Amino acid sequence: MDRLYKVSEVAKKLNVSTATIRKWIRSGRLRAKRIGKLWMIPENELKRFLGEKAKEVRAVIYARVSSHKQKKDGNLERQIDRLRNYCSARGYKVVEIITDVASGLDENREGLRKLFEIVEKNRVDVVVVEFKDRLTRFGFEYLKRYFEFHNVRVEVVEETEKSYMEELIEDFVSIVISFAARIYGKRSQKFKKIKKVVEEVVKDND
Repeated sequence: MDRLYKVSEVAKKLNVSTATIRKWIRSGRLRAKRIGKLWMIPENELKRFLGEKAKEVRAVIYARVSSHKQKKDGNLERQIDRLRNYCSARGYKVVEIITDVASGLDENREGLRKLFEIVEKNRVDVVVVEFKDRLTRFGFEYLKRYFEFHNVRVEVVEETEKSYMEELIEDFVSIVISFAARIYGKRSQKFKKIKKVVEEVVKDND
C-alpha cells in the first residue's frame, strides 16, 4: 500500500509553501486523497510529480518595445527570436509568448497584466526577459520578489542593459505630459501649450 504524505511534508520536499501545494491539488496538477479533513498525497503520485517537474520547465517569454515604430522595424520579433533561442538552449518549454508595445513606465500594460495572471495561477516556472527594463523601467526587484513568492523565477538574458535613447525620451515625454495634466488639467490651454512644446522639441531632435 502506498505511503501517504501530508501537505506540509510534500511542501518541504518540493521547497514550496503549503498554500502552493493546496493550489496544485485544487487545479488537478497534483492528485491527492481526502482523508477526514486532510489532503494526503500518495507516494506514487509524488514520484510522478517529481519526475514531471524535473524534466519540464515551463517558460513564459515577455518581450516589450516602447513604440509602434520599433515594432514595425522588427525590434519586437528579433527580441522574441533571441528569447526563443535562449529557452531552447536550456530545454525550457515555452508555454506562452507575451508582448507589449508600451512604455516601461506604464504599469497598466495589457501584456503585463496577463503575465501577472499566469504567474498567480501557477502556470509557469520561469519568466524570461531580454533586459530588466523590458519588464519594468523601475522596481524590477519588487516584481522579481513577488514572482518568487509564487514560486516563479525571472531570468534576464542580458545583464548589461543597453541604452535605449528613443525609449528614454518617450518615457520623459510621458512623465512631463502626465504631470502637466495633473497640475493644469487636460482641457486647459496651459496643458495644451506644454504638450505641444514638448512634442515639438522631441520632433526637432529626432
